Amino acid sequence: MSGRDEPWFASAPPCSAPVPCEGQAHTLRWQAGSITLPSHQDSEAELVLSALGGQKVGCVELARAWQRHAADLSMLVIGARGPDDQITATLDGGGEALAPGLGPRLASSRQTPDRETEIMSLLALGPQFGARLTGHVAAAHGCRVTAESRPLLTVAVEARLAAVAVKWVGADPDRVRASLHDGAGWGSVELAGAGQPGDLRARLPVTWLAEVWACGLALVGQSLVVAVTVPGWPRARVLALRAPGAEPVELAVQGSASADGTPRWET
Repeated sequence: MSGRDEPWFASAPPCSAPVPCEGQAHTLRWQAGSITLPSHQDSEAELVLSALGGQKVGCVELARAWQRHAADLSMLVIGARGPDDQITATLDGGGEALAPGLGPRLASSRQTPDRETEIMSLLALGPQFGARLTGHVAAAHGCRVTAESRPLLTVAVEARLAAVAVKWVGADPDRVRASLHDGAGWGSVELAGAGQPGDLRARLPVTWLAEVWACGLALVGQSLVVAVTVPGWPRARVLALRAPGAEPVELAVQGSASADGTPRWET
């Protein structure tokens, strides 16, 4: 629900990670929706050669894996829901990818060994790469939600909203219920049951995952951001809720980023 025809990643700062490659520490960089390899003079040619069965080079292979999984729905439910999720992963494909609490709901996202190794390698790049990959996948599927994709997209929205709602209003994450909002507008977020603690129920579009959550905008101060009206980095305008059931207000927000690309937004 942005006010301009901008890509979902317009509000996401660049991020980078060191990776071992050809016996050295090279840099893998994400910026403006693309993976770049600043340590390689002709990265496009190396990507082509690798795809044709040429020499396997560390960061080139990671870039190819990124391309293969940029629309992979399983990334939405295997990756972290927020900074408190401790997911251990290594660049050689080892570790534990499953975010806590999602196991019973992910039977349809089990991976083949080779595919799981690639996914683990991508998760090992760190949470900022994971967030941006989530954004790519959500954007790829948000324009056309199918009967097959809807359950996984719903789980992905609900899980990330629950992690944010704990910090927003102290919600019990097990009592957060989300569904996908289709059509115009941003949806709704409200408490079920008047005068007593109840479920936090939300209807949010898939684009919330990309334009808001993946750009680090989900919680600004004590307000839940539900949509971006004017995207951009480091300045944007958003719609935000002070409390469940409240009318959204438009806020001007300013961003700064840490060395690894973690965005921090303030009003």
